[in-house]
Amino acid sequence: MVDSELLSLLTFEQLRPKHLDQVVAIERASFPTPWSKNAFLYEINNNEFAHYLTALTTDGRVAGYAGIWIILDEAHLTNVAVHENFRRRGLGLELVQRMIVWAVALGAVRMTLEVRPSNKPARTLYTALGFEERGIRKNYYSDTGENAIIMWKDHLPKRY
Repeated sequence: MVDSELLSLLTFEQLRPKHLDQVVAIERASFPTPWSKNAFLYEINNNEFAHYLTALTTDGRVAGYAGIWIILDEAHLTNVAVHENFRRRGLGLELVQRMIVWAVALGAVRMTLEVRPSNKPARTLYTALGFEERGIRKNYYSDTGENAIIMWKDHLPKRY
């Protein structure tokens, strides 16, 4: 379900250092092995392949964020997370769609990602967007030894 009213109240902009305390809080609430503030700082300040987007409420709170790496003509979706108060309202879908559009604008023709088999909501979202399961990375997640499912979306659309 997409909450059009919610999405109309949000603004989307590039992730900046001023957002990172909130991003890290969402990261910690969302993932067993969260990225650190320094990892995000490196991504946005030093990684020429990295592009990050944040969704902001009218009072400047971070509602969600997503990131990609662009390497040649491929995009790798690195992060997607939504604050618990904004989940199941279409924000994750909106963020991934915007990352696809951004990836295409940067020259990507296909996109990949890894996802935990146990993360059913994310897998459902990615499948709905046309990503297909193409492989497994054994013992990918160091915290649990869980495998990662590798998903691909070929032929990125020019627009949504």
